[in-house]
Amino acid sequence: MDLKTVLFEVTDHVATLTLNRPQAMNSFNQRMLEEFSAIWDRVKTDDDVRVVVLRGSGERAFSTDMDVKEGIDRHPNVWSQTDPGEFLSPKLNQVWKPLVCAVHGMAAGGAFYWLNEADILICSDDATFFDPHVSYGLTAALEPIGLARRIPLGETLRIALLGLDERVSAARALQIGLVSEVLPGEQLWGRADEIARIIAAKPPAAIQGTVRAIWESLDSTRTQALRTGLSYTQIGNPVGKAEVDRAAMPRGRWTLR
Repeated sequence: MDLKTVLFEVTDHVATLTLNRPQAMNSFNQRMLEEFSAIWDRVKTDDDVRVVVLRGSGERAFSTDMDVKEGIDRHPNVWSQTDPGEFLSPKLNQVWKPLVCAVHGMAAGGAFYWLNEADILICSDDATFFDPHVSYGLTAALEPIGLARRIPLGETLRIALLGLDERVSAARALQIGLVSEVLPGEQLWGRADEIARIIAAKPPAAIQGTVRAIWESLDSTRTQALRTGLSYTQIGNPVGKAEVDRAAMPRGRWTLR
């Protein structure tokens, strides 16, 4: 892939993606949309990739929404326009390999296309989260709709309605369940890589089936989700047993969070 806005590397089954527009605080433009479409296609079809880590370059921001100076291509017919999430979002691209997001600095607006679909989301202690849409006179819809499936509705509405007048701190993000871990900035990328490698060492069919079953359950009733989930356990374990020898697994190697 000829990438200009994203750095992409694969090591030991972990694909590390680094948003690489620090001069624009990693905001997305049309080129980044197109590159992410190609990236998710590669990740989905390349079985050497088992886990994805997403992070942002520069010191100020993970990502600050769309690049308002460049904009993105919009079809003149409003009914033919597409959601940028169709390019940026892994789950909308049928990618069921786990996504670990490592957030530092500002994460605003369109950054939630990634954050809302992260399987594990961690951040540095300087991270802040906000959605500026309403402050600019724009309806906040796509990002908070996704966010409402991650955190309490009241918290989602507060973020959406206060716009630029309030930011969610790393500590508050941990309290409301937006992130699962807060670290000093210098430890963030290493910790994301460590988490990704722990997951990548597990049987990939079981991991991907687990991700898909849980995410698809969000669009189903409880009964429908459980019935679909049963079929996924059968597909993921076609011989009816685990893919690893439990007796051979090391004992006592776990961490307490």
